Amino acid sequence: MKKNNHSRCTHLILSIAFALAANLTFATEFHVSVSGSDGNDGSVGRPLRTISAAARVAQPGDVITVHEGTYRERVTPPRGGESDSKRIVYQAAPGEKVIIKGSEVIRNWKLFAPGVWKATIPNSLFGSYNPYKDVIAGDWFGAKGRIHHTGEVYLNGKSLFETHLLERVLQPQPITDIRDVEGSTYTWFSESDGKYTYIYANFHSNNPNQELVEINVRDSCFYPDQPGRDYITIRGFQMAHAATQWAAPTAEQIGLIGTHWSKGWIIENNVVSDSKCTCISLGKDRKTGHNVWINDPRKDGATHYNEVILRALQAGWSRDKIGSHIVRNNVVSNCEQAGIVGSLGAAFSQLANNHIYNVWTKRQFNGAEMAGIKLHAAIDVLIKNNRIHNAGRGLWMDWMAQGTRITGNLLYDNSTDDLFVEVDHGPFLVDNNLFLSNLSLLDMSEGGAYVHNLMTGRILSRPEPTRSTPYHQPHSTALMGLNSIVGGDDRFYNNVFVGNGGPPAPATEADANPLRFGGYGLWVYNHREFPLQTGGNVYLKGARAYSKEDASLNLPGEDPKPEIIEEGDRVYLRLRLAAELRTAATKLVNTALLGKAKIPALAYENPDGSPLVVDADYFGKKRKAPPFAGPFEDPGQGDVKLKVW
Repeated sequence: MKKNNHSRCTHLILSIAFALAANLTFATEFHVSVSGSDGNDGSVGRPLRTISAAARVAQPGDVITVHEGTYRERVTPPRGGESDSKRIVYQAAPGEKVIIKGSEVIRNWKLFAPGVWKATIPNSLFGSYNPYKDVIAGDWFGAKGRIHHTGEVYLNGKSLFETHLLERVLQPQPITDIRDVEGSTYTWFSESDGKYTYIYANFHSNNPNQELVEINVRDSCFYPDQPGRDYITIRGFQMAHAATQWAAPTAEQIGLIGTHWSKGWIIENNVVSDSKCTCISLGKDRKTGHNVWINDPRKDGATHYNEVILRALQAGWSRDKIGSHIVRNNVVSNCEQAGIVGSLGAAFSQLANNHIYNVWTKRQFNGAEMAGIKLHAAIDVLIKNNRIHNAGRGLWMDWMAQGTRITGNLLYDNSTDDLFVEVDHGPFLVDNNLFLSNLSLLDMSEGGAYVHNLMTGRILSRPEPTRSTPYHQPHSTALMGLNSIVGGDDRFYNNVFVGNGGPPAPATEADANPLRFGGYGLWVYNHREFPLQTGGNVYLKGARAYSKEDASLNLPGEDPKPEIIEEGDRVYLRLRLAAELRTAATKLVNTALLGKAKIPALAYENPDGSPLVVDADYFGKKRKAPPFAGPFEDPGQGDVKLKVW
């Protein structure tokens, strides 16, 4: 009897084991090589030729390893992973240089005029999408009175400047208000008929048949054709040359790399460059609206965007389905709209340790979506330890920055501003940042907490009474209400503000334009409807305190002489620090001190709802009690040189 029971038990255990084994799927690694064939099985000895072929067969849990070489294709993943632990991973083979390009090499150029060459390209090269017929357009796009195409021409890796007139290829007119004035005389013009596309380019003394000349052919390098391709990792590639369209917040946002309204992507350790508009997109889909304002100008853009948000919520915009991406350790450059963009789809994400530069450098067109990082609905988004420079605008948090934390970032040499917070109600936290451009902060929001920052530029404060924008339930996309922006209700603790050394503005200056106050220090908030919370701030070189501020440290004669020094990949900040900085009346900043943002009535806390405390500095060094003012904990005094990147 015992023996029979034992046999039955053994049989049951084996049956369960076999059933479990039947449901197990073993991860496969597919290899891709420029010497492979798409007829191969993708093993290390029989690699595939294209990444797209590997994408078609990869299943959740699989890894696609791409070996050294240049791959000219758009990868359109047909599926994603199932969870964070069961992803589909696309990776460059360790130690190998793998390049994915949306361009093709063009040869057989014919001399058209001195320095000017002509290429005749069959339209069949482009398939269903011809970037030299596709005109850039969209909500909040500024064409500056001419036509722009998504196509581009590159000479030895550097993009030329498109012109809308053949005459300006034959006789280039330099653009004098940009940095690369000489480069602006390398121009191109295109025209198309039913069979061919004709490109005219001024290569100066270069013979294009003896150089590397490439043109944009594809609208992206890596982008799903449908939303919901979740849990994909892209790691270690160089990606370049995409004919991306303008990525308005009310449109489908296609980037050189794009998540297309999905969840849980990891984009890490890549070098991404040369996108006509946007390099990395975490943005929305097309079904919730696509350039709705220019297609229906009867309503204003803000009303249209509020309707887009409602449609997105009805379609399932939530933490469970959208966002939660990680974008880290990437180098992003040479795009004319944004380094990283995301309307709604970036919620709950982390953007960390990215180097973003050379954004909007040609300035041939403009619009309201241009920045190193431009996000709408940065709900519970962490933006940490990024370096952003020569980007026009550095960071732009537009609508619904709630639960957002911007910490430990280095911003300098941005011609517009370092940080623009537009029509947000908070709560959001901006701490331990270096804002070193001429305009450190453009504040058209409420409910921000600014803690331990160094601001060497001006601050511009203005309300926005004409737009009502959403605020949300805590740590959620669910709407709580709408409200306009009257200004104020910000917290400023333990910051260091540096003036320009000029005479202080008269106290009545703000009354001249009550909607737009600008200057060095917090005096620009003196007339805001909602008061500030302040404490422990230091004002140097003529920067001025808030009129109702207690316990500020004012040292108008002290000049810290901030200077950024770039040495290869390293960046240093040189400062002269007075011993008196140690006397600032600072206190450790935490959730209890910050209170609640007025309009949403929500606390400043971590994304999991736990209390926060700003107890580490720019370098991650533990702060003392009381802490040192500014982003560095006890950096010394006198002349100091700090490695900040």
